[in-house]
Amino acid sequence: MGSSDIEQRLQVLEHDVAELKQRLETTPSPTEPWWRKISGTFANDPAYEEAMRLGRQWRERENARSLRKNRRARKKKPKNVRS
Repeated sequence: MGSSDIEQRLQVLEHDVAELKQRLETTPSPTEPWWRKISGTFANDPAYEEAMRLGRQWRERENARSLRKNRRARKKKPKNVRS
């Protein structure tokens, strides 16, 4: 890649960055948080309910697995050992 190729690519990048900066300056700040705008979007949606059920099931399984692992680790720890 020659220096002219790099200079050309740099010019394109500088142009794109300038365009993005201008868009940010002219875009108004949201008056309302994004999560309020989508709140209730999935109400009574069977697919959403199923996704929540599966996520809850996974978290419960992982929490139980973690608890069992911690109990086993505590049992293996030698007691009354001096350093």
